[in-house]
Amino acid sequence: MSSTAADNSANEKHQQKALLASRDWEILVTDRSALRREHTALSKSGASDRRNNSRLGHHTDRSRRTGHTNYELELSSEEDDEEDDEVLERARPDQADLPPEYWQIQRLVKYLKGGNPTATVIALSSIRDFNLSVETCQIAIRDVGGLEVLVNLLETDDLECKIGSLHILKEISNNKHIRRSIADLGGLQTMVKLLDEPEKDVKCLAAETIAHVAKFKRARRVVRQNDGIRRLVGLLESATVPVHGSSNYMTSTENAKNIEIARAGALALWSLSRSNRNKHAMEQAGVIPLLAKLLKSSNDNMLIPVAGIIEECATDQTYRTAVRGMIPDLVKNLLSANDDLKKHCASAIFKCAEDKEIRNLVRRYMGLRPLHDLLQKTDNKPLLAAATGAIWKCAISPENIIQFQEFRTLDALVQLLTNQPEEVLVNVVGALAECAKESENRITIRKAGGIPSLINLLTTTNPDLLVNTCTALRQCAEDLDSIQ
Repeated sequence: MSSTAADNSANEKHQQKALLASRDWEILVTDRSALRREHTALSKSGASDRRNNSRLGHHTDRSRRTGHTNYELELSSEEDDEEDDEVLERARPDQADLPPEYWQIQRLVKYLKGGNPTATVIALSSIRDFNLSVETCQIAIRDVGGLEVLVNLLETDDLECKIGSLHILKEISNNKHIRRSIADLGGLQTMVKLLDEPEKDVKCLAAETIAHVAKFKRARRVVRQNDGIRRLVGLLESATVPVHGSSNYMTSTENAKNIEIARAGALALWSLSRSNRNKHAMEQAGVIPLLAKLLKSSNDNMLIPVAGIIEECATDQTYRTAVRGMIPDLVKNLLSANDDLKKHCASAIFKCAEDKEIRNLVRRYMGLRPLHDLLQKTDNKPLLAAATGAIWKCAISPENIIQFQEFRTLDALVQLLTNQPEEVLVNVVGALAECAKESENRITIRKAGGIPSLINLLTTTNPDLLVNTCTALRQCAEDLDSIQ
């Protein structure tokens, strides 16, 4: 009897196991939140042990840095290029779906915690061999607590460990979740201090990593409050910039390294310049004359972040005034073979050309023709938007309109009234509205078929586009044939 009961009990247990095994794994997802909370609690309880086991000198406890309290409010017109300044926790992927690289990286990260300097350097080098631009590799480092170890390694006295850690942090900080975690761990404060290091590779890598991390408001504020802007502006001073046609371009390894450091500093300042307070801090640190000097470089990799800073800062009156002296170089770079460089230069002119003197300087330095030629770049919408914006603002001056008539710019603009994104259409219609103040141009717009296209735009919902369209139609209505 008892034997039969035991058999029945065993059969029931077997059936329950079979039932559980046959369930679809997705049904069990609801249990993961509890497991994740348990895992988080265990991770926190072991955090102090991990810090005590960290090696190569003193490693600062990061838990005291995560608050970032008592920061002043950021009064800025910037728009965060990510979500609101909140940590958006990403769900961990299903372990069954993880590739072998995930587990390999996690094993290597554990060697970083071992305390042996040689093993640490080898582990850092091995991690760098993986494609760290892949998200799976990035979250593998994060999930096993590698970010804290990497940030701690920045404070060691071992140069190879610092450089290896910075190489990895630079690559994985392209992930928005990881860059926020780096900021929470106090990594930005440490990297700002590294900008004072005598070793050029350390300064260069620290600046590039700051450029990646400082893409959200709180990070930009932390860099400013830790005197990072002054240090980054100081990196720009190290470059002896070779100009176009220079015969001694890149003849010295030392000079090449200085240029690379200046470029890294410019990349970081480009990210930081999205904040109005940072723009003012950069101006006070003396960035404007350095930008003017670096804009004469013949190195596109240097020119792109420099032009990007000028584009961002052109919303500030102090910078717009300074741009007057940079117009010759901005116009020259409109002829570059690099579309990104042309886009930033055209956009800087767009933002500054409300100033009459700047409009006149663009014409004087033969910048209107390159802007017209950029209208052919219909496959590059950001560049097209920048070029049409610059044409719009330059067309405020009647003297510039005369040249646009010679280039047949109005015909090209009318052709852009269809099948374009709104950011392009707003600028195109704005330029037509300015040009339509002249009777001859109203006839040109009508003969090119612009009236029906403008009327079709009245069905859009973009306020800026509607305002410019109504203004253009009002100007065209001065022509009797256009009224018909």
